[in-house]
Order: sequence, then structure tokens, then C-alpha cells
Amino acid sequence: MRTLISLAVASALGFTPLLFTSQALAADATAAKDQANIERLQQKIDELSEELADLDSRVNKAERHTALDRISFSGDFRTRVHSLHYRDVTWNPGIKMNFDDFGRRAMAGEYGDPMDPTSPLGKMMAANPDMAAAFMGGQLSGVMPWALGSKNTYDIDNDLFYTTRLRLDIKANVWDNVNFAGRLSMYKNWGDSTGVQVFDSWRSFSMDGTNSGNTSGDWLRVERAYFDWKNIGGSEFYLSIGRRPSTYGPPSHIRENEQRGGTPSGHLVHFNFDGATLGYNLGEITGIEGQVARFCYGQGFESQWGNGELFGNLVTEDTHLGGFNIDVINDGNHFVQLTLFGAKDINDGFKGTLAFPNELAAIFAPTMYQDMQKFDSFNFVTRVQPSGVIGDMYLGGLGYVYESDEDFKAFASLGWTRAESNGNAGMFGGLLTDATFTGKLSADGSELLMVPMAAESDAAHDGYGVYIGMQMAAPFGKFGLEYNYGSEYWSPFTQAQDDPIGSKLATRGHVVEAYYLFDVNPRMFIKLAGLYYDYEYTGSGTPVGAPVKVDEVLAGSAYSLLPVVDTAMDVNASLTVKF
Repeated sequence: MRTLISLAVASALGFTPLLFTSQALAADATAAKDQANIERLQQKIDELSEELADLDSRVNKAERHTALDRISFSGDFRTRVHSLHYRDVTWNPGIKMNFDDFGRRAMAGEYGDPMDPTSPLGKMMAANPDMAAAFMGGQLSGVMPWALGSKNTYDIDNDLFYTTRLRLDIKANVWDNVNFAGRLSMYKNWGDSTGVQVFDSWRSFSMDGTNSGNTSGDWLRVERAYFDWKNIGGSEFYLSIGRRPSTYGPPSHIRENEQRGGTPSGHLVHFNFDGATLGYNLGEITGIEGQVARFCYGQGFESQWGNGELFGNLVTEDTHLGGFNIDVINDGNHFVQLTLFGAKDINDGFKGTLAFPNELAAIFAPTMYQDMQKFDSFNFVTRVQPSGVIGDMYLGGLGYVYESDEDFKAFASLGWTRAESNGNAGMFGGLLTDATFTGKLSADGSELLMVPMAAESDAAHDGYGVYIGMQMAAPFGKFGLEYNYGSEYWSPFTQAQDDPIGSKLATRGHVVEAYYLFDVNPRMFIKLAGLYYDYEYTGSGTPVGAPVKVDEVLAGSAYSLLPVVDTAMDVNASLTVKF
């Protein structure tokens, strides 16, 4: 037994190292393999964790943007250089005098003794000997023109005129069927941020409705700000209130190389105003794609607030605007638009600021002019407002735009305007009629002033305008050609167009424009353009005063308180970047 136990122990002791060694090697190999698998698994887990963290960060940013940053910004930047040339600019100042009324007042002694050189009438007769001799000789009666200065004709060349325009568009989704849109704009010419221009034409008179189209300075203005409330109560009605998108409407947007930017016809309205629109998607009833009817209301002038209302001497009224704008067809290739618009209680101007020209001061403010001559490089800046209501206006138009799938566009627009004068007039006239003047003593009785007493006529006047054009694909971009004509009494509301010579679509006469667009990339283009203006009648861009033939002003047989341009040319190049 002892022997067997000994042999067993000896046998076990003899084979134990070999058994333990083989088992250990097998265990080490398994452990190493498991460790490698664990490390690879951990690496994959780490990679997945990084991807999940990155995805979570991006999702959180999107959620934060959706929840907190609902406003999105876009815009465009344009820099442009013009070469402006005016030919046969003529200033032949004069007014229409009611000599019957003037004579009656003079004979009654209202103006003082004509034989006394120190009396108001004696001073005026001494300053105007030819007029005095004709008046005393009985040659002046009824309403007749009275020249206030000698005719002067000249050419003007502004070889380099640089401008910069920045527009920032703002959009926000307020709710499922409510959104907000706005635009801030800066428009300035290089080297000038005064915001006030010398009043040498109605184009230079900046006001609420035209600020976005005038080079006013290096600050942002609110060009538009409004909300849209769509599908009200599940219907096809929508409501929009605010500073209206009433600029760059069809077909004027084509020359801008952008999408439709405004609701009304750009041939009739390119003018900023505040108001509301109630629309209905008629296409859901008629089955005609894109058919929308809109009723628009706005206010173009506030007569009381800010005009010294509490002094109780106001003679103006609020100007209210209203009308219909209907997209008859809008299917992507064909667009037909009908516009009917009215403006009630038009005043003989708008609130604004201007630098009063020394030339007019010499005529209408001789006492002040005495001091102004000591500072010949100074103008006095004044805040102006209209002097009274002069009538009502109506506008109508029909426009058609065709856009092919091959980047070809063609359009035609016919516009109509009607001015109904009420017989009132300010210094520059009534509604498409001139003012008749008479004499009036100054408050201290020392000076005889010429003041407007009434409009020469209270007749209604109709005008019309034609606007046609095309744009086609060309090497490296597009080529466009446009033509527009305005009749004698053509008076659209397009004064906010940023053409420096003046709104081409408000021209009473002919305008031809040709341009070439070079596409640098989908968000950037260069435009080379040329515009030629041939004015037939005065007063383009304003309904105040009677239009007269430009040729008659050049000949000296007609008068104008502001300089008159015969022909003008604008050659320009611009670079536009959209962002």
C-alpha cells in the first residue's frame, strides 16, 4: 500500500510542471485574444460615442435655431458708377400773374402809393421797370405770364457718379400660417451722407415715399416691414399689414435681374407707403393657377401729427390710398396683372427737408437773400410741408409678362392716370395746372410779395404710359432692351426708383434702355447699361403744375420755376452680390 502511494505521489510530482505549463499557455492565448477583442470593441464604442456626441450637438443647434433663432437674414450689395450727361438744361423762371386782381388791389391803395419810391408798390415797380411800364400802359390784363429772370441754357456733365446700395432682407416664421418680412436699405453716393439735396428738381426732394430710392446717406432705413396672416380660419383669405412691399413690382423687376419684389404694377407704383392688404386666392375657386385678388389700403400723408396741429392753422388733409390689384394669371410662364388705384386728397407736396436754392431765394425771399449773398456757399435747410389739398388721382393698368423655360422674357404694360383738380394751388401749382399769383403785403407791411391765389384751371386731365421690353440669354449672361413713353399728363407713383436722373417710368417723353448682364456666379453679376431720356413735357415725376412743352421753354415762350431738361443720358456699370 505504502509502495503504491509512493509511486502515485512520485508520478504526480513528476508530471505536474508539464500539465500546468500547457494549461497556462492555453489560458494566456485565450486571454490575449479576448483582450484584443475587448480593445477593438472599446475603440468602436469610443468612435460611436464621438459620432453620437457630434450628432447630438448638431441636433441641439438645429433645435436652438428653430426655437430661438427664427429670424433669417439675406440681402444684396450693389456698387455702381454712372456717367451722367444733361443737354440743353434751361432755367427760365416765371409765374402766371392775375393782373386784374393785382390792378384792383393796387388801385385801392392796398400796396401803397405807386408814386412813392419807398412804398412796397413803388419798390416793386422800380425793380421791374418794363413790367411797370406795360402795366401802367394797360398792356397787362387777365392772367398773363410774368418773367422772373432771364433765360439761361447750358449742358451738364457728371462724368463719374458712384453709388452704393445695401439691402438686408429679414424673414421670420411666426406660426404655421403667419410670417413676417422686412427690408432695411442703405443707398448713398460716394463722399456724401448729408441726406439733404438742393431743391433743383422734384427728384431731389426726399420724402417718406421716396427715401429708399434717393441717395440719402450711410444709414439704414426701413423700406418695408409687414406680416402675412394666411388661410385665415381655414379659408383662402389672407391679411397683411405694415410698410408695404410696393417697390420693384412687375415688370420693372426684370431690369433689376431679380424675382418679383413688389405687389403692384411697377409701371404704376414704385413708392413706399404704410397700409394693409386683404387678399383672396381665387385660383382655388376658378381653377386658374396663381389667380389672386387683393384690396389694398394705405396712407400716403399725415396732415396733422407733427405739423403744428395745436396752433389750429392746418389747411391740408390726410392722403388715403386704395384700390385693387389682381393677378389674373400666374402659371410660371404667363403673368397677367390688372391694377386700379386711387388717391384721395392729394396735397401740393409731402413733408420733407431740402436745401433751399439761392436762385429761388433771390426771387421769393429778397430780404433773406440780402444776407445769403454774404455766404455764397451756404444754403439754408428747411423742413417743408404742403400748403393745401389740390385734388384726387386715379391710376389703372394692364400688364403681361411672358417667361419661357429657356430664359427668355418679354413684357408689355399699358398705364392710365387721371388727375381731378379742385382749383386750389400752392406756389408750384395745382393738380396738373399752374397757379395764378397776385400781390400781398408782408406782415409788417414793408414788402410786396407774390403769392398763389388759385389754380388756373380745375379741369380733369388723363394721361397714359406704355412700357415694353425683353430679356434673352446671351454669351456669359443676358441681354435686355426696354422702351417706355409717357404722355403730357402721365403721372404715375414711381418716384422711388433709384435712377439718378429721375424715375424713367415717370418720364413725360421717351426713354430707351439697353443692358447686358454678365453672370459671374449664381450669386453675383455685373451689369452694363445705358439709358437715354428724351423729355417732351416738363414736370416728369410730379403731379404739381401744368406740363408745358420742353421746346417752348427752350425757345423762351414758356416758363418754369425749376430747371428743365431736354435730353439726358446715363451710362453705368454695376457689380451686385447676393448673400
